[in-house]
Amino acid sequence: MTGIVVFAGALLMMTGLVNVFEGFIALVSDERVAIAREQLVIVDVTAWGWTLVVFGLLLMGVGAALLTAQTWARIAAIVLVCLHAVTQIAWLGAYPVWSLLMIALDTVVLFALTARWTDVREELSGAGRTQWSGQEAADLAAAERRRPPLS
Repeated sequence: MTGIVVFAGALLMMTGLVNVFEGFIALVSDERVAIAREQLVIVDVTAWGWTLVVFGLLLMGVGAALLTAQTWARIAAIVLVCLHAVTQIAWLGAYPVWSLLMIALDTVVLFALTARWTDVREELSGAGRTQWSGQEAADLAAAERRRPPLS
């Protein structure tokens, strides 16, 4: 697996964990969440909290699946990251710096998931591996016979 896919999976898991924490804060202590109603599209803090928790768990699950090199996880991650970036637009009025930071992270993850798609697919499927010839296998066996035993 390439490092850029591992990076995308780890970043998805981190973003999902932040969303879960944000959702639990909105659920547990909604009086501490600073929201100006005229600057925010969403006004029901409880529904927003549950949405963040579920969405964060989905992001974490897809990120973990990316780390295990699941093929379906890459497409699911692209769809979820696009949805996450679009939902951050609703928060631009209330939290402009946070929203722009999350959109930037989503853009980095999208790049990591879509750059060199064919190279990663070939590496994951094993098409890029070279097969050993009979001579190389015989050389390895002979080298193992000549190695002194470890005591």
